Amino acid sequence: MNIVKNRYVYFLISLLVIIPGIVFMGLNWQQTKVGPLKLGVDFRGGSLLEVQFAGTRPSTEEIAKIYSDFSTSDQPLADPIVQSLGADSFSIRSKTMTDETKGLIIAEMETRFKSKATVLNFTSVSASVGAEVTRAAGFAILAAAAAILAYIWWAFRSVEHAYRYGTAAIIAMLHDVLVVVGVEAMLGYFLGWEADALFLTALLTVIGFSVHDTIVVFDRVRENSSTLRRVEYDKMVNHSIVQTLDRSITTQLTVMFTLFALVLFGGDSIRHFVVILLIGIFSGTYSSIFNAAQILVVWENHEWTTWFKRKETVSSIS
Repeated sequence: MNIVKNRYVYFLISLLVIIPGIVFMGLNWQQTKVGPLKLGVDFRGGSLLEVQFAGTRPSTEEIAKIYSDFSTSDQPLADPIVQSLGADSFSIRSKTMTDETKGLIIAEMETRFKSKATVLNFTSVSASVGAEVTRAAGFAILAAAAAILAYIWWAFRSVEHAYRYGTAAIIAMLHDVLVVVGVEAMLGYFLGWEADALFLTALLTVIGFSVHDTIVVFDRVRENSSTLRRVEYDKMVNHSIVQTLDRSITTQLTVMFTLFALVLFGGDSIRHFVVILLIGIFSGTYSSIFNAAQILVVWENHEWTTWFKRKETVSSIS
């Protein structure tokens, strides 16, 4: 099985997945004027109310009307985002409101809808706290990338050009980050899903899984680089990938089957988190096998020096 041979096909597939995500990041930015993703209350500030009705099920328009009735200059609650969480529950996102206003709204719901309203969750975050959380999230991702680069560089210090392994792992990790963020941008654009603290948790988990699988492949490359010294580098890397292929796929499929079951039966409250995690795990498996190790081969052969020469040769012949 010659996996390395088609490395540029794998790079092209990655680009075809990443580019649409970047396009939708731009569309979200144009729409929200805030960033490439539709941010939840954890990052932009606001209030999230999840409520369950024990009687008559109101419509989303009726719930939004109550929020508009309680909207004031101090608490502009008009035009909330109301989403159904099932047969009798709703998730309502709005500007920041106080506990007192929340109590009044719940009482009004019970009176107007003649139904017992139970608060499942209420979260309120100020805009300043949301901005601080956003900065902390960016710092966490950068810190994780720096720590991974330093660790892999140290762990592979006995191998020639050890820094290449760390750099290739970071590039593969960035591939997975772009895939996850791009998919989140698409889901936000079409379904109105918002990136919250659980999304950040899923993203950091994907980074961990991606690097873990990449290290498994790189570790076998390191072992074979000393035992197969006379074998061409690309063939040695391909042999290493094939040796770890069964383990990588089996391990990741076990996780993905579990996540897929949670998507189907886990409930609406965690579906967003699980979907992002499922996509990220799949992307991490792909990048570890078809991107990270292939980057080592391209780097070892200095193939970028021949890319333009080939074009020049073709043009001169024609």
